[in-house]
Amino acid sequence: MTSSAQNPFPQLATIDWRARRLERAELKAQLPRPVVNSQTAAESVQQIIDKVRGEGMPALLELSEKFDKVRLEHTLVPQEELQRALDELDPKVRAALEESIERARAFAAAQVPQDAVVEYPHGARVTQRWVPMRRVGLYVPGGLAVYPSSVIMNTVPAQAAGAQSLALASPPQREFGGLPHPTILAAAKLLGITEVHAMGGAQAVAAFAYGVPATADPRGGIEPVDVISGPGNVFVATAKRLVKGVVGIDAEAGPTEIAILADASANPDFVAADMISQAEHDENAAAVLITDSAELEQAVRASLERQVAATKHTERVGAALSGSQSAIILVADVEQGIEVCNTYAAEHLEIMTESSTFVASRITAAGAIFVGDYAPVSLGDYCAGSNHVLPTSGTALHASGLNVNTFLKAIQVIDYPQAALGEVAEHVINLANAEDLPAHGDAVQIRQRK
Repeated sequence: MTSSAQNPFPQLATIDWRARRLERAELKAQLPRPVVNSQTAAESVQQIIDKVRGEGMPALLELSEKFDKVRLEHTLVPQEELQRALDELDPKVRAALEESIERARAFAAAQVPQDAVVEYPHGARVTQRWVPMRRVGLYVPGGLAVYPSSVIMNTVPAQAAGAQSLALASPPQREFGGLPHPTILAAAKLLGITEVHAMGGAQAVAAFAYGVPATADPRGGIEPVDVISGPGNVFVATAKRLVKGVVGIDAEAGPTEIAILADASANPDFVAADMISQAEHDENAAAVLITDSAELEQAVRASLERQVAATKHTERVGAALSGSQSAIILVADVEQGIEVCNTYAAEHLEIMTESSTFVASRITAAGAIFVGDYAPVSLGDYCAGSNHVLPTSGTALHASGLNVNTFLKAIQVIDYPQAALGEVAEHVINLANAEDLPAHGDAVQIRQRK
């Protein structure tokens, strides 16, 4: 590592791999990552889940008072509050949300898969039929920021998939009389969501997974869902992990992250601004620059020093950039940088190199790739048309971002007439006998005698 005395922005570590070619396992072990232990939350989260499952709405209301400091009579947000939030929304914000929705819908519509049909001799047919989820629970966090964009990113692909019922949960806010933030409500209304619940955290996940029995008050019940999507803190992520299997989940979201692969051609001010834009999410956010240019490293550090001092959330950004999850990684060349990127598997990966389109085509592990100087992550967060709910913590090695398929399931349909079964009957019987499952063969053979 370089010494802090040489660095204009010493809080951000430098990892120098220019003279080293690490094996895959060693590279994975040494990459900068946040220190997050969801196991520490598992016991308390399980208690919350059990409480909601056992006590229903009274437990939700009690937990809202405990964690959100609001006293509610029920969780369901009245329809007039959704309309009021939309009526009072800043016209500029409304226009931005409408543009984001339009672009997201165009991209989601293009993702809808077609049924696959294969025909075999004698009229046999095998079909893969895509069926939408019956009911979806959408979670939109509160916390340090307001996320109407997450309402869009979770809702639009579910609607494009044809989900029959959507319910949205977002934490109640004291300053808004126990309702979720009005911009969240306005976004829900714009998207046509009519069922919104003022509930957050692990208790919201439990309510969606197991349902809440109806009471004498018709507003008191919550029907269980089939899949839960949406980001949240460690308690939400842990709850989603604990109910997985009871319901489907999109992913266990960890702290947000950006990696930037850049060479000497990159604009250091752009690089620094994009690192800061992710670091302002929270203190665990990760910002990693991978470059083969020592000159760019120093220029980015100088730009960070200026821009961090001028940004609104200076302390939060500084904490994120100085954490173990953030660093500048020096590599021998872009080729090594590609190897590092494909091992890191960033949630967001920006490519700012010469031939950036070609370099981007070499990336095999990332939630989303942003190509060139004029495609910052902020664009994808709001108005690119892509989805910003993406795999974190290296899970992009095997996982995808939120998309229409998250809200679909594939059902295989096997349609074989008697003649078609007869053509393969002997093969089925022989394979069944080879596996010592003769009754499997008998189930075919009995049909051959009819």
